[in-house]
Amino acid sequence: MNPRLLLRPSEAADALGLSRAVIYALVRTGEIPSVRVGRAVRIPLDRLQEWVQARTEGTIATPVVCGVR
Repeated sequence: MNPRLLLRPSEAADALGLSRAVIYALVRTGEIPSVRVGRAVRIPLDRLQEWVQARTEGTIATPVVCGVR
């Protein structure tokens, strides 16, 4: 089974563990790359993976305990 090349915002939200509202806000500001197909907003899978990679390179994850870092 081939992975889809374009994700719906809800699929990107599920993949990232975020809400759809957050994804739409990131798309609206241009933070997450997206394309429009007619009225539909789609997020290219490869660009989403690059976006995540760019934000995790050279960083050390800080554990979150009870909402406090």
